[in-house]
Amino acid sequence: MVKILSVVPLGLLLLCTAARADTMRCGSQLVSEGDRAFEVEEKCGRPIYRDQIGYTLGPSERREMLIEEWVYGPTNGVHSILTFEGNRLTRIERRRTR
Repeated sequence: MVKILSVVPLGLLLLCTAARADTMRCGSQLVSEGDRAFEVEEKCGRPIYRDQIGYTLGPSERREMLIEEWVYGPTNGVHSILTFEGNRLTRIERRRTR
């Protein structure tokens, strides 16, 4: 019983760490993968840099979707790079500035 109780907090810690990887804080708001571009812009404001990097096929492979990268920051020396496919947030990267 003691062994199980010591494993539960570790599992919860791992879940919390994993959840943090796909969210970004904008003031008191959070944006997450799957959010629409207009929702991110409402919560975080305009990005400092916005780039159209190409196109990809949608899930049905019958239509092309625009791929964009938005850059926010630096916040505490870290830039956040958000990737959108078809106006949906698909990835959040963080890179320390040099």
